[in-house]
Amino acid sequence: MAKRSLIIQNDEPETLGLYENNLREKSEVTLIHAYSLKPQEQFPPTDAFDVFLVGPTPISANDAHNHPFLRKELDYLRQIIHSGKPTLGVCCGGQMLAMLQGGEVHRSPQREIGGYTVHLTDCGLRDPLFRGFPKTFPVFQWHQDAFTVPPDGSLLATSDPCPSQAYAKDNVRGLIFHLEITEWDTYRWADAYPEEPQAIGKTHVGVLSECRAAEPQMRALAEKLTDNLLTMPQTSGFG
Repeated sequence: MAKRSLIIQNDEPETLGLYENNLREKSEVTLIHAYSLKPQEQFPPTDAFDVFLVGPTPISANDAHNHPFLRKELDYLRQIIHSGKPTLGVCCGGQMLAMLQGGEVHRSPQREIGGYTVHLTDCGLRDPLFRGFPKTFPVFQWHQDAFTVPPDGSLLATSDPCPSQAYAKDNVRGLIFHLEITEWDTYRWADAYPEEPQAIGKTHVGVLSECRAAEPQMRALAEKLTDNLLTMPQTSGFG
């Protein structure tokens, strides 16, 4: 029987890109546009799914309680964590999960936008989410906040200037970086938020070029990561 995947998209421009495409090829996918949920609409029961993917939003995780759809989502993410089922949060999705597991969300040492390189820690090299990954690989970044690793969690990937790039705790994995982004996604993001690259002295064209250069490697790693997510075992429920 095919695995059942739930994707929570938290911002219209910021889709889950290659992750969503790969999950659709290899599992039964339900996509929820959380930002469009009506007040009376609820998230589906967690027992209807085997795997969860939580997407980014330009809203800070620290401000989530001020937005009704994210306030509702935080309650649902607690249920997901307690389910023990494989869960991946990307950028703010990872930050919200980290916060719920006891970590903190704070300003990154520097805002990161464009192409960067991350390095797996020894824990990351052993983690099932990164099975088959090289120790060092290219990623795309678009964030100004970062998470700390929750208590009893593990740092999986690091970089400079933002040292906390990926973490694991129980059934949850959180990433700051993106592998799911194509040049077209970058164009859409830069068009939606043109002032952000400018804030760090980059241009629209420059950010597109950085993504284009890394896209072939990121595309292959995005597929590997979603394959690994689908084969991660369920852990015992928590809470």
